[in-house]
Amino acid sequence: MPSQNTFLSKSDLAYAELRDQILTGSLPAGSRLAQYDLADSLNMSITPLREAIRRLSSEGLLTVETHRDVRVSTMTADEARQLFEVRLSLDPTAAELAATRRTEADIAAMRAAVADLLPVTRKWGEEALTAHRVFHQTLYRASHNDVLIKMLDDLWDKSDRYRRLGLDLPPGDEPRTRDLEEHQRLVDLIVAGEAARAAQLMRDHITNSLTATAISALEDLEKRS
Repeated sequence: MPSQNTFLSKSDLAYAELRDQILTGSLPAGSRLAQYDLADSLNMSITPLREAIRRLSSEGLLTVETHRDVRVSTMTADEARQLFEVRLSLDPTAAELAATRRTEADIAAMRAAVADLLPVTRKWGEEALTAHRVFHQTLYRASHNDVLIKMLDDLWDKSDRYRRLGLDLPPGDEPRTRDLEEHQRLVDLIVAGEAARAAQLMRDHITNSLTATAISALEDLEKRS
């Protein structure tokens, strides 16, 4: 565990570790949790682990049937679509606010983040996804709206499983240079104070995201089931 987490309770640590494993796909959708094995690996009793499980269940990431039967929630086209729809509304708002509220520090952070971006493709994998998130976080923070930032951070977390699914599909091999160009243009528009154009570009950016690709794939899979 990272040293900065040493101040957390055992329940908090179990929650953070399980949540990370679910969102990164280390615990695949539909898989059953071996609770006692997990507790042993985390060097804790079953009680704090079950507290973490209850929290993750309330977030929709785990499905609890009995104390002994806990599974990672399946991914569905419906959930992916709902996440997509909310992001399609909130991300452009963040871009619009950033264009009117950004500070010099915000501009420096966005420019540094865009310089570190990699194509979000299967080739670059987790490294690209991490850099992509850092960029969007710098943009969200430039909105200077704490409620909006928290909502978007949570949406980003819940969308991560669907981004990874998108990488596993054929489009995950595409160069996706369009994404890199759009990120740079977003920064340019925000720095220039072009709020309406920044919001529209962000809307287009979300529309062509990996989550959108995952929705189509899941819809096709559910039709065949």
